[in-house]
Amino acid sequence: MGEGDLFRHSFTRDIGKLMRPSILIVDDDEVMQQTLSDVLKKRGYETFSVGSGNGALSMIKKNIIDLILLDMRLPDIDGLEVLKKIKEFDTEILVIIMTAYSDVQTAVSAMKSGAYDYINKPFELEELKLLIEKGLETKSLINEVRRLHRQQKENDQNSHIYGVSPQIHYVKELIGMISKTHKTSVLIQGESGTGKELAANAVHYNSHRSEKPLMKINCSAIPDSLLESELFGYEKGAFTDAKNTKKGLFELADGGTVFLDEIGDMNPFLQSKILRVLENQTFMRVGGEREIKVDIRIIAATNKDLETMVKEGVFRKDLYYRLKVMVVEMPPLRDRVEDILLLSNLFIEENNKEYNKNIKGFSDEAKKLMAQYYWPGNVRELKNVIERAMILTDQELITPKHLPFELKHTEKLPHEKNEQKILENIDDLSMENMERIHLSKVLKRLEWNKSKAAKFLGISRATLRSKIKKYNLMQDH
Repeated sequence: MGEGDLFRHSFTRDIGKLMRPSILIVDDDEVMQQTLSDVLKKRGYETFSVGSGNGALSMIKKNIIDLILLDMRLPDIDGLEVLKKIKEFDTEILVIIMTAYSDVQTAVSAMKSGAYDYINKPFELEELKLLIEKGLETKSLINEVRRLHRQQKENDQNSHIYGVSPQIHYVKELIGMISKTHKTSVLIQGESGTGKELAANAVHYNSHRSEKPLMKINCSAIPDSLLESELFGYEKGAFTDAKNTKKGLFELADGGTVFLDEIGDMNPFLQSKILRVLENQTFMRVGGEREIKVDIRIIAATNKDLETMVKEGVFRKDLYYRLKVMVVEMPPLRDRVEDILLLSNLFIEENNKEYNKNIKGFSDEAKKLMAQYYWPGNVRELKNVIERAMILTDQELITPKHLPFELKHTEKLPHEKNEQKILENIDDLSMENMERIHLSKVLKRLEWNKSKAAKFLGISRATLRSKIKKYNLMQDH
């Protein structure tokens, strides 16, 4: 079969899954053809009929066939040979052999060659109908199992957080603990591109809710007027265009998880409705008069400082405290330097497959540039940089010339230059000095927000205050 035939058959088969099952009758007895065709059409099947082996092979190349009733005795080609050619063309087509009592051994051989089952002539029509139903049901179950396997594979890929840095190790441990809880709400905070959605995936797919839906919505990407309908659904006639009742994300996610990305952009009116769901696990559709009960976990994410927004009165204090039962802080890439090359190599592997290349890694100079860059766009920016570099290079290693301008012209901040000078003389550093440098760096990065610094370092505020005093650290003004 040529590539064109393969493409056409694959494409039409996918479309055909939406249609009723189709059955091809292969028998040189025209009366048998007509009888079977009439019976099967009444059962809701689409039928095709041919009287030869070559006719059958031609038919499966032009049409979507789910099941074939194949007579073993054909005028042109032996039935076993036809079966083998059918299976070479498409292994998923079910074949039921129709054979005489005297040809039982042939039927056994056909089963070994990939036939689904066989039936002896003459047969009762009810017996054949049951065999066909069983076959199509089996095929449907196999397809569903394959779909679930593909979905599980995608879920595993999309819920794995890669990294060896202490910060990512802490995030993984925290997600592991959160996943064991059932309804605990989660607030994921972090800069854009740090992997907040990845963390939400990990919480859901590692929890007992993993077999139920994970429904996602970006609160900043949908106008307020539509966001309410998307979240809560609406009743028929609730507004002009509400021709039918529609379920919202909370209803569709029953038993699973709802991920509210960029919740900091949600208006106060909707915030109050989200609070009600968190408190009572109930809501009403737009235009509805009855409360709907659901069982869901809510995961929210933001790149904004919700604590400051609460103080400014633009985010509800009660919702903030209901959401932040468990907080996951996704660290920026610049604070997890150990992970930069690890993630880069993963992206190289992905793109090698995508672009059919065999790139091994980076030159030493490129590695240096990657490690010292500030990465304001975080992991998302890193992924884009790697993809761009791989498109540009035809060599085995990515070199500085393949990297964007900003990576090659990075100016270090003054305090980073001082740290670099100290680190160059690393033999003279004690553990205390290393701790002092690390504390200083974290405090500066977090603009001396001691609550965030303590949380990031995994220590109490009291311990942090003690260490600030011990090392005589002072905030720059």
